[in-house]
Amino acid sequence: MKHIYKTKGTCSTHILVDVEKGKVNEVEFVGGCNGNLQGICKLVEGMTTQDVCERLEGIHCGKRDTSCPDQLCKAIEEALSLESTK
Repeated sequence: MKHIYKTKGTCSTHILVDVEKGKVNEVEFVGGCNGNLQGICKLVEGMTTQDVCERLEGIHCGKRDTSCPDQLCKAIEEALSLESTK
């Protein structure tokens, strides 16, 4: 299921995430640190949603309480929540 998530507290503004049956198929960030975020996208594609969130949830960016990787976990959680209601 493809889902667009509006980020909060990061330089990136949106995350497009495609999650199906507990697996991350594709991720794209809009805005943010282009090279680093492209790397994250390539690394998490094909991983289970659980593994992605176990590794990335709670990461901070500087003095911020969140980061783009942390927001990716929130996007995944929201996509999974919407998938389970269908």
